[in-house]
Amino acid sequence: MKTPFINCVVAIISKDLRAEIRARELVSVMALFALLSILVFSFALELDKGAREEAVSGVLWVTLIFASLLGFNRSMAQEREQGVLDALLLAPVSRAAIFAGKLLGNFIFTLIVGLALLPLMTALYGMDLLDGWIILTTAFGLFGFATIGTLLATMTVQTRAREALLPIAMLPIILPFLLTAVRATKGILGGAPAAEWQAPLGMLAAIALIYLVLCLLLYEYIVEE
Repeated sequence: MKTPFINCVVAIISKDLRAEIRARELVSVMALFALLSILVFSFALELDKGAREEAVSGVLWVTLIFASLLGFNRSMAQEREQGVLDALLLAPVSRAAIFAGKLLGNFIFTLIVGLALLPLMTALYGMDLLDGWIILTTAFGLFGFATIGTLLATMTVQTRAREALLPIAMLPIILPFLLTAVRATKGILGGAPAAEWQAPLGMLAAIALIYLVLCLLLYEYIVEE
């Protein structure tokens, strides 16, 4: 039997998925931004093949970060405009369940965009980004981004300058996470010994877990304030 926590999480995810299937506003905007970004980088690095190969991991993660920021902002803005967030806070459910539901919804949307980018970048940059370890690294990285992004988007959605405030608040916090993700991805793509990229990959998973625990503990305080 499902617990109230799981029921709440499943209900929020189902609501977000149905809303996206009907409106197709979130994933399409993120995907279009990501597509344009990697095309711009591809053209900018066209004349230097070596630089293209060196920059692939950085291009991937920078694109995913900014596409994710668009998604987090829009996701929470929709909740505020429709009064859904206020209704959730009035419901007799755990604040952690609300956070988990929003987190998993955001993670699903960003993961769809991230996985769609991999074959496209493989074709554009001539490198195999469809490797299983690259996919796993992408999933860990996007989960970490979605965790901290969901928390900060909840904080900034009530402000007028939320579009500018969320990147300003989020980018310094995720910088260590970003550097670790880029290092792991670059090592896998470059064919480095497993020991060189498995350590950053493990650190990536550990940081994502730390983010998750901290955000679950802080979310109730943030939404109440």
